[in-house]
Amino acid sequence: MAPPPERGTFKFDKYQLVMIVLRESGYPLTEHAPAPMPRDWLEAVHAPEYVEQVFTQTVPREKERRIGFPVTQRISSRVQHTNGGTYLAARLAMQHGYAANSAAGSHHALHDTGAGYCVFNDLAVTSNRLIAEGNARRILIVDLDVHQGDGTASLTAGREDIFTLSLHAEKNFPARKARSSLDVPLPDGLDDDGYMAALEKQLPPVISQFAPDLVLYQAGVDPHEGDRLGRLALTSEGLARRDRYVVRQARQRGLPIASALGGGYGTDQREVASRHANSMIAMARENALFPVPVSETAAKEVTLS
Repeated sequence: MAPPPERGTFKFDKYQLVMIVLRESGYPLTEHAPAPMPRDWLEAVHAPEYVEQVFTQTVPREKERRIGFPVTQRISSRVQHTNGGTYLAARLAMQHGYAANSAAGSHHALHDTGAGYCVFNDLAVTSNRLIAEGNARRILIVDLDVHQGDGTASLTAGREDIFTLSLHAEKNFPARKARSSLDVPLPDGLDDDGYMAALEKQLPPVISQFAPDLVLYQAGVDPHEGDRLGRLALTSEGLARRDRYVVRQARQRGLPIASALGGGYGTDQREVASRHANSMIAMARENALFPVPVSETAAKEVTLS
């Protein structure tokens, strides 16, 4: 846990609260502590100059304003580990069908700057690395945060081996959207049934036509009706329906799926943390209904080097 920076409005305490809620839930968990994402893996996606700024805590003030908080030494260390966590979750999913990163989902980070509370883009970096090392051939990134995954879309644009699907509130941040492989803008106030209708229309054909061998899922809970920065109206049960459906679509095809936390905002941080924890438990329960995938990559040692 990084202490809150002196500047900025982002509430970092939700991450610790997520783990507390998970541990108190009684659901059986296996916890893994990730190693930091190696620098050269980050530089394969982000501008080396920007990576250097984060590592040395010399991020220019204009970039820090765009991120939403200053990049201190503790924040620098934290984002290296949270990026490593998404990679680790993906490798663990290859062994167990599903695994979750209890942080990250930093889909606004761009090539040479962070943005929207995101420093490095763990979804793009993990995808690039898994493909480069031969642990995946084609990766589908499903982004169901209430905000469009503009950074992920721009960092993977033009790649035939990474597909980005984003369902997001049309009128929400960012004002200037990037172009995902498939964007599904949603109207303000969309409820559970309307949201599921859109997801059920788009996700199955994308999986069938793109034929990924791994799914990365940005499972933001900010589409919730009570979210401070959301514009949609999903109930808690609606979020659970969404999460179970995404996992089911992957696992019934024998695909491993790894989730990252994504957005969730409110004045009651315990309540927000509970939404995230319930999301991960719903996905784990759905995964338990399917046999563990058997693949050549699953037998490989999970490590960062």
